[in-house]
Amino acid sequence: MPFSHHSHSGQFCGHAANTLEEMVQAAIAKGMSSFCLTEHMSRDAIDFYPEESGHHTEESLAKLYDDFYHEARRLQQVYESRIRLFVGFECEWIRDSSIRLIEGILDRYAVDLFVGSVHHVHTVPIDYDTELYHKARAIAGGSDERIFEDYFDAQYEMLQKLRPPVVGHFDLIRLKSDDPERSLTAWPAVWEKVERNLRFIADYGGVLELNSSSLRKGMSEAYPQVEICQVGWTAADVATAVAKLDILQ
Repeated sequence: MPFSHHSHSGQFCGHAANTLEEMVQAAIAKGMSSFCLTEHMSRDAIDFYPEESGHHTEESLAKLYDDFYHEARRLQQVYESRIRLFVGFECEWIRDSSIRLIEGILDRYAVDLFVGSVHHVHTVPIDYDTELYHKARAIAGGSDERIFEDYFDAQYEMLQKLRPPVVGHFDLIRLKSDDPERSLTAWPAVWEKVERNLRFIADYGGVLELNSSSLRKGMSEAYPQVEICQVGWTAADVATAVAKLDILQ
């Protein structure tokens, strides 16, 4: 049965559409067996996205997540006979203070899971628009190769600190680069970091999502690329991942 472990609604997220309940109803209509409700975590004002500045405060973003959490738990009960809903959040690994915010959510809310994601390099958003991506790339050294290295290093730090059950859009850094379709094996230093991160995820039993949002943004492959999906895992790695997915279903 189809399932998804990463979602956003227009009710609680500025770059999505429809209410949370409409999203759940759509998942049911598509025959999904499980669906995870994972709105973005609240952040410090210094890390607000352009769409949030002037519209939110730190307090209002925190309340938005709180409202989401309680609505998600309500829907979990309402639709329990029709679909298995899991309630969590998508974390934002941005700067040293990120760990404080993430641990605060984990302490306050009894979430079922969370998605570990990196949307920033050197504290600059890398998937919001091309201008900001170029700003981050300049800080990284001016080339796609260098910012890709820094992205996977930031991701590795996030993985070590959080060990997220689900790893979101593993190679998101491709989106605004000069050639999103390039093979990362062409850059040995980047590819070494890719394999390092994959090994770490496999060792602690994490799961990589297959995220199709890249396709509606004009790319030809989902996150992660096929070549990343084909990196060899041992039979034990596969068994661990399958067992984790069974739990999340």
